[in-house]
Amino acid sequence: MPRPRKCRKVCCLPKSNLFGPIDKTMIENEIIVMTVDEYEAIRLMDLEGMTQEECAEKMNVARTTVQRIYNEARLKIAKSLVNGYLLKIEGGDYKLCEENSSLFGCRRCHEQKCCQISSDVNLKEE
Repeated sequence: MPRPRKCRKVCCLPKSNLFGPIDKTMIENEIIVMTVDEYEAIRLMDLEGMTQEECAEKMNVARTTVQRIYNEARLKIAKSLVNGYLLKIEGGDYKLCEENSSLFGCRRCHEQKCCQISSDVNLKEE
């Protein structure tokens, strides 16, 4: 019996989930699907500058799992850019960070909490 898949912790969903050439019509065989956990690995390592170890800790998986997720995501991005395919972000085994958690999973969650606190303070002052 195969080992059950572990959900990866993800800060938030992307603001846009479809990327690619503007002038192309959506043809089913020209769409590359990137999972949300692959998007999160790219975001954490390439945008936030985390190491594989730090990313693995944030996503609550093994470093080797993050390495595999990251490599698959980079291949999908490359295929999309080089071949002009649409890149769609959806699906995967993930769990969103909980906003009411005392320990937020990444800087983006922390920034969201700080923004929420400051806006709550501003509302109370008015």
